[in-house]
Amino acid sequence: MQANTKTLFLLIVSALTFLLAGCPVVQEPVEVVFKPDSAMQHQDASMQKRFQKAAPSGQTAVDSAVELAKKNTELLERMTAMQQESRDMVAENRRLKDRIAVLEPELEQLKKELDEANDLLIDMTTELNNWKMQILGFQEEMRDADTEQLRALLKILKVLGGEVDAEALRSQGQAPAAVSLNKQSKHQLIEPHSLSESNE
Repeated sequence: MQANTKTLFLLIVSALTFLLAGCPVVQEPVEVVFKPDSAMQHQDASMQKRFQKAAPSGQTAVDSAVELAKKNTELLERMTAMQQESRDMVAENRRLKDRIAVLEPELEQLKKELDEANDLLIDMTTELNNWKMQILGFQEEMRDADTEQLRALLKILKVLGGEVDAEALRSQGQAPAAVSLNKQSKHQLIEPHSLSESNE
């Protein structure tokens, strides 16, 4: 339609130009041939197909209107449901953001407390290891003291004339040795006791 209008406009302008220029007007009739535009033909064909699909045989305009109204109602219902779902998702997102804002400080506090507890546990483990080492060292010192005490006791017994059972000493290691006193050493141990009783 626009192509036809343009063609007519060009013809009118060219005719006016010839008239104003003083050229003699041709008395023969002029035929105007309009070539059909391929784009317009394609558009017309698509419009015809559209109407052919929209209005099948045996369907009236009322039926088409009712069908379109049903489709429109279905689409409106779907759109309403999707809008409600979108609003619900926005509300849920907002609620989750608020919850995250509340939980983040608690998480930081828990992380801080966990780090402090970890440091305290490391200190306690170090102190426990030191305590164990001190106990082991103390046990070693006690063992050395017991050994020295046994050696001194053995020297005293030897001075008093006692006999040391070497086999028992070897079998028991550093435990108290089996010591037997002979008659003379027993007499020497008893004699001071009897003297003290007679003096009383």
